[in-house]
Amino acid sequence: MDIARFLNVRNAYGATLGHRGDRVTFLLDTTGVPQVWTLESPGAWPEQRTFFEERVTFVDASPAEDTVVFGMDEGGNERTGFHRLDLEGGTIEPLTVAPEAKHRWGGFSSDGERFAFAANRRDESVFDVHVQPADVAGPDAARLVHEGDGWLSLSGWSPDDGRLAVHQAYSNYDHDVYVLDVDTGDWTHVTPHEGDVRFTGVEWGPDGDALYLATDLGADTLYLGRLDLDTHDVELVVDGGDWNVEGATIHRDTGRAVYTRNVDGYTELSVGRLDGADVEPLPEPDLPPGVYGGVDFAPDGDRFAVTVTGRTHNPNVYLVDVGTGEAERWTRASLAGIPRETFAEPDVVRFQTFDGREIPGLVSLPGRAHDPPYPVIVDVHGGPESQRRPSFSPVTGYFLDNGYAVFEPNVRGSTGYGKAYTRLDDKRNRMDSVADLAAGVQWLAAREDVDADRIVALGASYGGFMVLSALTEYPELWAAGVDIVGIANFVTFLENTGSWRRSLREAEYGSLADDRDFLESISPVNHVDEIRAPLLVLHGANDPRVPVGEAEQIAAEAGEHVPTELLVFDDEGHGFSKLENRIEAYRRIVDFLAEHV
Repeated sequence: MDIARFLNVRNAYGATLGHRGDRVTFLLDTTGVPQVWTLESPGAWPEQRTFFEERVTFVDASPAEDTVVFGMDEGGNERTGFHRLDLEGGTIEPLTVAPEAKHRWGGFSSDGERFAFAANRRDESVFDVHVQPADVAGPDAARLVHEGDGWLSLSGWSPDDGRLAVHQAYSNYDHDVYVLDVDTGDWTHVTPHEGDVRFTGVEWGPDGDALYLATDLGADTLYLGRLDLDTHDVELVVDGGDWNVEGATIHRDTGRAVYTRNVDGYTELSVGRLDGADVEPLPEPDLPPGVYGGVDFAPDGDRFAVTVTGRTHNPNVYLVDVGTGEAERWTRASLAGIPRETFAEPDVVRFQTFDGREIPGLVSLPGRAHDPPYPVIVDVHGGPESQRRPSFSPVTGYFLDNGYAVFEPNVRGSTGYGKAYTRLDDKRNRMDSVADLAAGVQWLAAREDVDADRIVALGASYGGFMVLSALTEYPELWAAGVDIVGIANFVTFLENTGSWRRSLREAEYGSLADDRDFLESISPVNHVDEIRAPLLVLHGANDPRVPVGEAEQIAAEAGEHVPTELLVFDDEGHGFSKLENRIEAYRRIVDFLAEHV
């Protein structure tokens, strides 16, 4: 089947139940970009509620009335603004009306009368906290309640609606949490710590005297902890063992909680009732294996919505009965008529790298219609603090259907395997992750079912840097490279990335002030003469994270001595959200690989 058929597989996700609890509002990309839809009963025909050409990034239902707030940017520029949709009348009204700023949703107050958000309106490089009446629109409708000095996001209102939990990130592995009194402006630091500690997935406890959060304070992996707001002590609630607890969603009236653990990429979901630091287990939900997210409780806490995806099933929304664990699929996002057996569950593998360390990864093999040895797509995740997990991937399905094997390594620096593993590629150790990638390819090439002469490097964002760096550092390993919105030059990347991101990125990669020579030394564009494989570069003109100049640099330099193609989309940002663009991009990738591999 053509790649367009695979890209027409639909995704339903991000459900919110609102004050009624019997209607699901969610995002669905049937029109080519995610829009807001509603569903009154499981498996019924959904009703489309928004009709924009731009993507909707989130939707949240009011806890008091039949309205929702949704976010939308323009052309992938990530400057999200908020809009209110009246589900009864169908009217849509812009709420924030500040198109030059990024807005981060912080949720409704429990009575639905206000909402909070963080935004960089005052200074593009920092985020402030704002509160706005839910029924008042315009750039002057919001009240500035705290001036921030960095990367702030909100974790919701206290049960009495008087305080906000505020998260601050200094880097991807060092965080803090503050409590902000909305009326007085009092700003309380509740996570004093030494060294780098993650605090994430923050939720208010039912009584407002504690926060529940995932943290690696005093540990290598994340666990669920209870943070006492009087003493600031963190008490263990759920230990993840060798794996990360990803956080909890809590129903305040009942104390019921849904918490998840990431086990080699797969989600283990548990339900319980919180009593301080104790959890009374409730029935385990009957969900398909895969990766879960987007949990939202019904008003009375008797059930919750969750998005479920896996390598053999595209994202759909399920509702789970808390008392019985029975799960019912509500949405029916189309699989585009592709037989489900076309999609394969990956094998979780380990390979040994240059320093003897075991590196995890996923390997997927074509079906029986194809004979080995197979060409291989080595698909490298972005981040770098991220993890390739067995969620649905139509592109992976296409490659398998066309005889390619797919290898997805989680090289050092990936999340999901503990703090120490995540830190192994920091700053001066950056190229060790590229060495892991090379070791993975050498491990692949030794397999009898792999064609060692037809191995392709493909990656997006930081994964694009990994592709370019692999092509320059280990040119003999590759038959072709595909760089999607990747970093070619760390100096120009840091100079031109969004100012609100720069300090976080410098904490990971090194700073322009202190590490400029090192950053120059590891930038692929400065070693472009080493590339021997054909190269395809794709980018969005509006990319605020990795500006399009990165693509233009590497394509111009590489094009002087190897076959090189450059494709830029004028109406996209950091990745491709519009269906027609995704089809054009991946059709170009398919044609490029057909010619060179």
